[in-house]
Amino acid sequence: MSNNDIKSLGSFVWSIAELLRGDFKQSEYGKVILPFVVLRRLDCILEGTKQAVLDMAASLPADMDDEARDTLLSGVVGQNIQLYNLSRFTFASLKGQDAKDIHKNLIDYVTKFSGNVRDIFLDKFLFTDQLKRLNDAGLLYLVFDRFTQIDLHPDSISNIEMGYLFEDLIRRFSEISNETAGEHYTPREVIRLIVSLLLVNDREALTGSGVIRQIYDPAAGTGGMLSIAEMEMKALNPRIRVELFGQELNPESFAICKSDMLVTGHNPENIAFGNTLTQDAHRGKRFHYMLSNPPYGVDWKKYADAIRAEAEDDGTSGRFGAGLPRISDGQLLFLQHMISKMRNDEQGSRIGIVMNGSPLFTGGAGSGESEIRRWMLEKDWVEAIIALPTDLFYNTGIQTYVWLLTNRKEPARRGKVQLIDASGERFWKSMRKSLGSKRREIPPEATEEIARIYHDMLNGNSNWADVSKIFDTTDFGYREIRVERPLKLAFAVTPEALDALRAAKPFAKLEDGEQCAILRALASLPEGQRWMSRTAFEKALNGAMKAAGVKLGAPVKKAILTALGARDEEAETCTDARGAPEPDTELRDHELVPLGEDWRSYVAREVTPFVPDAWVDESYTDAKDCRTGRVGYEINFNRYFYKYVPPRPLAEIDAELKALEAEIAGLLQEVVA
Repeated sequence: MSNNDIKSLGSFVWSIAELLRGDFKQSEYGKVILPFVVLRRLDCILEGTKQAVLDMAASLPADMDDEARDTLLSGVVGQNIQLYNLSRFTFASLKGQDAKDIHKNLIDYVTKFSGNVRDIFLDKFLFTDQLKRLNDAGLLYLVFDRFTQIDLHPDSISNIEMGYLFEDLIRRFSEISNETAGEHYTPREVIRLIVSLLLVNDREALTGSGVIRQIYDPAAGTGGMLSIAEMEMKALNPRIRVELFGQELNPESFAICKSDMLVTGHNPENIAFGNTLTQDAHRGKRFHYMLSNPPYGVDWKKYADAIRAEAEDDGTSGRFGAGLPRISDGQLLFLQHMISKMRNDEQGSRIGIVMNGSPLFTGGAGSGESEIRRWMLEKDWVEAIIALPTDLFYNTGIQTYVWLLTNRKEPARRGKVQLIDASGERFWKSMRKSLGSKRREIPPEATEEIARIYHDMLNGNSNWADVSKIFDTTDFGYREIRVERPLKLAFAVTPEALDALRAAKPFAKLEDGEQCAILRALASLPEGQRWMSRTAFEKALNGAMKAAGVKLGAPVKKAILTALGARDEEAETCTDARGAPEPDTELRDHELVPLGEDWRSYVAREVTPFVPDAWVDESYTDAKDCRTGRVGYEINFNRYFYKYVPPRPLAEIDAELKALEAEIAGLLQEVVA
């Protein structure tokens, strides 16, 4: 089936949704249409063996074990399909029944599926509720009749094409209800790129007989990533055995994914329902390949207590031992979760994950994000990061990146990270018609080119100077040192300074008489004098207070010094009780020293020549290595692939402005006329 045929089919199904207008909210269309599509798909698959299944069921003893019964009846269906239906109805026979009985008969049909399918329709789709609403609105037979006109048998539309159909429908439903379509699926060409990158270095290992590989997606959506990964692996080796695993939070997406596993012969129990971050349904399992497109910029506030408790209880041996990112974005939680499932055998694991730019650089030294990056890079798991074109996804036009990680790097890649800027025009083409925010797509030839650049480890040579560069893992690290400058204060009794003192809390809390006594003592100081030394001013202040019989508490004295003092570069440096210079917190700065350079050399070159009196606070240390300065990691793509674009000539800009002025003048003249 061609793309146009799939779009036509999607348009036909969409036209069925139009029947719901007025009786259902637009945001509810998908809750009716999507389960009907799944139901029709299963009906087409089961229709040919319906009578044989019923005959087999009738011949089985009533006290037979449920598991054995399921195995025998599913075996009648054949083709490794792990489901059956014991209702006497099919869509064809239902159409021949009295229309007024359609609700009762459809309920019979849905509830007589095998238990693994009944769970999908009753618990996840809540389909019986939708059938009742349709029946009460007088729409049930109309909707059902339209679906009987669609042929969704695998001989007519493959599993991959069904994925495209669901993708198209979810996009449409999400657009009209202002939901986030990208939370449910990823464009197919993006998945193919990720799979190509994961497999390009493993082609030889995947050939031959007896090869078994397990693939996992912790945010499985409708299962598109899993199904395409399997398809690409079987294209390399038809004899390979691929086992698919996943977990999904959205009920409708989970139901679609699980039903797809049922009809393709996979174990449906490998697809779990629930929140991956709080309820790891595959705890203890390890996988050969993992790929995912977790939600971008979605906060994990609702699950924070459980995640923090797990991080604290399990420590560095747990899923989130490297650190916790900020509450507003949980992408790095998914990545840590995937890393925790890497195999420790000779084969190891490979990970491909799509994320936005935030995990690359958000968070300074010591932050959760920086510590997670530090952990991954120091463990040498990050193999490559590929910048994708913008406008690839249906719900957002932002820049996205594919991260590739493995715990079995080949020797040439050890200690290295390859950055590939595949955002340029050579790697995408415009779509003839935009789909939501999706205006571009990655053509197959671009996918092959990106995979080749990655496979060949091209490093800024010949035609790839502006596309691919290879760095040491330490190139992304830095040591943040704290640079202090001395506090220099001059003191004077001025009206403005006295007003500031009156507003200070410690002073304002004093009795009126105490306040007056302090102000009189300050007024006794030499008028117009400016003390350039705090020590000298304190001596004068103490003398004035003693003469006035005023005893100053520490908070009030501090308030006086703060109110009457002002920064002055000509003043003497303030010192502490040990005689060491006090730092001026307002002049405090932080310098990022590359990990490969000694901070003393850096300061001598970059700081001292410009601020000779500055010094480094050596007590500002890293929590892990206890050395001066805190270690941080960031990956700034713009810095590494920056392309200078010279400004246009002034004459050209001036001519353009004059042309605009002339155009505006002409328009104004027309209005006046």
